[in-house]
Amino acid sequence: MTHSPVRIAIFGYGNIGRAIEQAILTANDMTLIGIFHHDQMEQLIQKQPDVVLLGVPSRQVSDAVEQLLRQGLLTVDSFDIHTKIPEVHRRLDRTAQEHQAVSILSAGWDPGSDSMVRALMQALMPQGITYTNFGPGRSMGHTVAARSIEGVRDALSMTIPLGTGIHRRMVYIELKEGYNFDEVKDRILHDDYFCHDETHVVQVPDVQALNNVAHGVHLIRQGVSGTTHNQEIELNMRINNPALTGQIMVACARAAMRMKARKQFGCYTMIELAPIDLLDGEREQLIAQLV
Repeated sequence: MTHSPVRIAIFGYGNIGRAIEQAILTANDMTLIGIFHHDQMEQLIQKQPDVVLLGVPSRQVSDAVEQLLRQGLLTVDSFDIHTKIPEVHRRLDRTAQEHQAVSILSAGWDPGSDSMVRALMQALMPQGITYTNFGPGRSMGHTVAARSIEGVRDALSMTIPLGTGIHRRMVYIELKEGYNFDEVKDRILHDDYFCHDETHVVQVPDVQALNNVAHGVHLIRQGVSGTTHNQEIELNMRINNPALTGQIMVACARAAMRMKARKQFGCYTMIELAPIDLLDGEREQLIAQLV
């Protein structure tokens, strides 16, 4: 049985947008119909894509997604402000249901695929503790947030794991002319992205000389299965940050289309998805291959 390729539009074309484009070009069931920048929302809507994949900063996501959902369009984003996800989820869920659309929120590797792994770990060991240790590596969301601070010409935010889910943020910045370093540093330290972790801000002459998109995560859960203690599961990843995010978002576009076909309208995080919906292929073949 053959199906028409899923018609994808990309909204926003930074590191994530470019990674999405590369992932679409390798997908047999997808076709890219256009790349649109932040001032081209109307042109995007006129194209009526099957799914819009958003490569915009997290703080722009909810308003952009809501506008697209009101047009009945399906969306996938990589919103990564963990503490804001429940609030944004509730807001977008109402809009998606009202307009019979599907929105997949926070479709990256963390939040995203790591969230699915944490959920599985908890199912296998209901009692226990899960530690998520990021890095060492560049955080795209934190880097974008630092760049948006008044007085910053360019920035790089590195995440350094200290163990047991505790992290240090190393923020390297170039200052714009005429700005005071201590004042800019104080703005960064009080930003939502940085105020929850130990953060060090360092002024450098050239951020690009430090740039590296490598990242990683070490997930570990220690706990109890039934009444048996000393159970332990680990996941280690070393990745190119934008490449993995773009690939996950393309997989979630596939899931959004299948959920629309089943009339499962609403906004979903990745722990609410069926893993089989992320995969290219027929259901029975995937079951035979993977079970």
